[in-house]
Amino acid sequence: MLKSCKICGRIHEENITCPQKRSKKNDSEANRFRGSKSWKRKRQLIKARDKYMCVYCRHINHDITKDKFNYQDISVHHIVPIEEDYDRRLDDDNLITLCRHHHEQAEAGKISRQVLFDLIYPPG
Repeated sequence: MLKSCKICGRIHEENITCPQKRSKKNDSEANRFRGSKSWKRKRQLIKARDKYMCVYCRHINHDITKDKFNYQDISVHHIVPIEEDYDRRLDDDNLITLCRHHHEQAEAGKISRQVLFDLIYPPG
């Protein structure tokens, strides 16, 4: 089973130790932040804002039926990664709730940042 890593923020098999955990040199500011109380509080606030469901699932299923929402295996994703812009780590407009599948796609760049930003605050 895949799981969001508390150390690096990426998706790993749950039985694999994160490579960043093995190395002391990877004890970055971003990795320390992921274990902080401020991140845990913000993560809960963002999940509540997004009604504890994957925002992307809600978007792609909106035209089909309003009953196809994903509440399982959700996590909060940094649209602009912490390593890229540490100052945006707690910005509401940089955080979105995604299911595991869409989180992996966002991490891989298969869902563009602009699409994710537009889902939080639709243009118009």
